[in-house]
Amino acid sequence: MHVVVVGCGRVGSELAVTLAEDGHTVGVIDKNATAFRRLHDDFTGVAVVGYGFDRDTLLSAGIDRASALAAVTNGDNSNIVTARVARESFGIEHVVARIYDPRRATVFQRLGIPTVATVSWTTDQVLRRLLPEDSHVDWLDASGGVGLVELAVPKALAGRRFADLEEPGQWATSLVTRLGTAQLAAPGLVAQEGDRVHLTVRLDAIGRLRERFGTAASPSAAGAGR
Repeated sequence: MHVVVVGCGRVGSELAVTLAEDGHTVGVIDKNATAFRRLHDDFTGVAVVGYGFDRDTLLSAGIDRASALAAVTNGDNSNIVTARVARESFGIEHVVARIYDPRRATVFQRLGIPTVATVSWTTDQVLRRLLPEDSHVDWLDASGGVGLVELAVPKALAGRRFADLEEPGQWATSLVTRLGTAQLAAPGLVAQEGDRVHLTVRLDAIGRLRERFGTAASPSAAGAGR
């Protein structure tokens, strides 16, 4: 398929090159012509100097035949405007915008624009390496509202059904690792001490989830406050 990448910095250039190597056609936009030096010499895509939210620039990059657009400049506002123009003016279904301010993620998500919050992701990765034994969110959705966490089942909860430990709309059991073997959480599965349970949880409900599993649990959700 044809993909338009707006922003030819470190992320944009690597994305464009990877897409091209995977057999896709690519149109790259950047306001600075020197940015295209980051592309490989054998890059077969189209490089266009201009702004990603400008219709003529987008057309020069092939937006009229594109199936996807990634707005990955270093400006949050530019990325969101570009993504909205692609979605609303050209009907591009697969659109993603890079943002630096994670507080904006929810707002942009409501506009129908998936976002990648660079700062949140980087912070999480650094903390994982600084505090490898501490708790963390294993996966975080683009809006920063839902995550996947891992908890150890304490002795106090052994013998209870995992389904009874859930809170509908707040968290749900995804899978359970028992004696080194992972299994999907069937409705009647009973918890055993030492089980590792993976739960999908709203980040604003992590406090209640930790209380439900008690202080004996090995909470993997400390990243919620980041």
